[in-house]
Formats: sequence, C-alpha cells, structure tokens
Amino acid sequence: MSLPVLSVASELYPLVKTGGLADVAGALPVALAAEGVAMRSLLPGYPRVLAALQGARPVLELGWMFGGPARLLAAEAHGLDLLVLDAPHLYDRPGTPYAGPDGDWADNPQRFAALAQAAARLGFGELPGFQPAVVHAHDWQAGLAPAYLHYWAGGRRRPGTVMTVHNLAFQGQCDVSLLAELGLPPEALSIHGVEYYQSIGFLKAGLKLADRITTVSPSYAAEIRTEAGGMGLAGLLRDRAGAMAGILNGIDTAVWNPADDPALAAAFSAATLDARAANRAALRAALGLADDPRAPVLGIVSRLSWQKGMDAVLAALPTLLSLGMRLAVLGAGDRDLEAGFRAAAEAHPGQVGLFLGYDEALAHRIQAGCDALLVPSRFEPCGLTQLCALRYGALPVVARSGGLADTVVDANEMALAEGWGTGFVFNEASAEALQGALGRVATLWQDQDAWRRLQRNAMGSDVSWTRPARHYAALYRDVAQG
Repeated sequence: MSLPVLSVASELYPLVKTGGLADVAGALPVALAAEGVAMRSLLPGYPRVLAALQGARPVLELGWMFGGPARLLAAEAHGLDLLVLDAPHLYDRPGTPYAGPDGDWADNPQRFAALAQAAARLGFGELPGFQPAVVHAHDWQAGLAPAYLHYWAGGRRRPGTVMTVHNLAFQGQCDVSLLAELGLPPEALSIHGVEYYQSIGFLKAGLKLADRITTVSPSYAAEIRTEAGGMGLAGLLRDRAGAMAGILNGIDTAVWNPADDPALAAAFSAATLDARAANRAALRAALGLADDPRAPVLGIVSRLSWQKGMDAVLAALPTLLSLGMRLAVLGAGDRDLEAGFRAAAEAHPGQVGLFLGYDEALAHRIQAGCDALLVPSRFEPCGLTQLCALRYGALPVVARSGGLADTVVDANEMALAEGWGTGFVFNEASAEALQGALGRVATLWQDQDAWRRLQRNAMGSDVSWTRPARHYAALYRDVAQG
C-alpha cells in the first residue's frame, strides 16, 4: 500500500515558479511514486495556478480565513495530484507569489499562515478519504504547519512532520502582536515554540517543532550548524542535529534532456557531442556574441545577488575578457548588479551578452550552448543550475559551498590524470579565487581532448531524483512509524 504524504509549498513547477523550490516541489511527487509514496501537493490559489487547472472541483469548505472565505480545490495537472487553497482575498493579486509592484505584501504572515492552517486541517483528516501519514513543509512559507499540528492536536493523533530548508536566508518573521490572529496559543510564544528574537519566526517554528529536518545537501546541513552559516539559527540546528538529514536535490531528467529538448537548436548526447556546436552558434546569435571557436563561451543562469557571487563575476570580468572568453548572462535581481551587467554588455558588445529577467527556454539554450557555467555562490543550499549544466555538458565552475561542493568533482591535476572530474571547484566566492579558476578553464580549453573527457564525465553524472527519492521515502516511513 502506498504511503500518503502531503507536500506543502508556496510554489510548484510548472504552475508557478520563482526559484529552485518550485522545481523540487514539482519533481519530487513524480519521483516518489516509484518508491511507493502517494504525494498530494498543497499550494496557494494564485491566479496563474487557477488559470492552469482544468476540472478543478471543490472538496472542502474551510470557512473564514484572515478576512474572507476559503476552500480547497482538488485537481490533477502535469502528473501531479493537487490541492489548491482558493482564497481570492489572499492570493488573487498581480506580481510574484510574495510581492507586488511596491514590495512584499504586508499581509504575507496571514497569507502563508492560511496555507499552513489548511495543511494542519488536512493533517487531522478533515478531508474525507485523505489522511496523510506525513506532512512535508517546504521553507518558511509552510513553516507554521508543524506548529499548528503541534499546538492544535488536543489529544488527537497527528501525522509525522518533516521540515525542509531550501534556503536558510529566508526565514519569515512577523510581530508578536499577531500571535492570536495567526491562531497560535499564548504558550507558543517561547523559545521552545515560535518565538524568535522577540518576533514570530515561521521557519524557526518549523525547525523547532517538526519531527525531522532536511536540507537539500549534506554539506549545507553541516554549514548551517556553524555560527558563520547558521544565520541566527545555528544553536537550534545544533540542538536538533540528530533529527537532521542532508538529501541532495535532483532535477527532472525528462524536462532537462539534451537528447530531445525542444528548446534546443540541435539535440545531442554524450556520444554525439559534435552536435552541440549548433547550440553554441545559436546561443551566440541569440545574445549577440562574436563568433570565435577559439574563445570558450561561459554562461550564467542565476539570480543576480550577493549570495550568488555575482559581484565577484563583475570584479573578475577584466580577467575573463583578457582570456578571450565570452559571457552569456540570464538573470535578474539586485538593481546595482543588474546595472553592472548592463554596463558590461554595453561596454563589451560581442563579448558580453545579457538577458535581464527569466526565460525558461533561454535557460535551456544557455546550458546547451555554453562551454562552462559559472556558479560562484557564497552559500548554496544545493543548487540546480549546476546539475543542469552537468546534464548538458556545460562544465560547472563553482565555489566550494553547500551542494556545489557535493555535486561537482574538481578536475585537478590528479583527477585529470586518472580520468576523473566533472568541472572546476574553487575555494571562495571572491574575484581573486574566481580569476584563478578562469585561468584553469582557459588552460584546459586548449586541450580539447581532455575537455571532451570532462564533458562526457559530467553528462554521465546521475543528477536524477532516483537516489534522493529513495532517501525521502525511507525518511517518511521512519517518521510515520514514529
């Protein structure tokens, strides 16, 4: 019999996406089916979600939630079994799931408390015919779900709970005056509950009260237990180290498959690497890069932020250009960094190509057309873009942090001699360290036989969800039995 699990997330690919959380929430249910886990996914009813659903049907009236009526809709889409929180007063808005034209929505605490409350009510069996054995909450937006299941139990049996941290930097905090409005009892306001530095901490609540905690790579699980990486939560995470596990993400290898990707100019595989040249030419043409087969094309598919080390890329740009390299950039983020990349593209036409924003098809084309992908993150819980790069034969150039360190094998001298390596790993997201890595890239580019060997190694890496799904299924069964 399949194990019933409820996944709770604020975004889910392909219905709504702002980052890697959506990719994970969308891919994991499909991968878990092979492991005997029947996962239903709960997400907010944003306009784009409701517009994408066909045949959605009301299954549970939730009553009045934070200023208006709410209900649950059930639907199936893209192979996913969905429950959608239909509350127009909370979610029927323009902009991203979290912000409008003027910044974050002021009622985000209520909007995501509603999501967590709906998850708790499902956990207690309010939807006839569905009783999850485990509720799996993703990131701060779902962080109160374990809290509601803890404080609302009142002697009732509750499901097991798992809290996954995709990025500890985003914690979700609000004023303690909202405690009663959010449906939390007075005793919840303590260090053993939801209180976090004289505020209510959504992520802190989940980390404290969930039965188990996962992060999206083993190295990140270790990093966030240090004062340097813990962002104010290191002590709590050290206390709960016995309940933590680092499980690497995978990617959807059906969506990310260079052998039949409809976004590409030409399909290719590790056995037909020569066909990759057509994608390289198409990328240069799309972003206005000069044609020079002697010049490696480096790619960036990233949020333009300090976390992602994009300031280090700008600082290292003179070295990159002096080595004859081209740079193809897709991303958006901090205004200063956007302005820096825009100025670089204007000052170096034919050498720096830029698309500000996000375009899923272009992301695929960059992975297929660049020779190496830059991922110089200062911290990276897992990272998905380097996994896509491995799959597409774009050698990742990564800082030694979190999941980047766990997924890319450095092509150092010994590795090259033994035929190992899948990319280039450098020690820190500084301009100096990145410049050193670029020098290594330029040197190896001169040996095309060695470069091809690394590409084949990279494309042979298992970046699928098969292994992570096996770990999650074992974790769910352990939690459900507890």
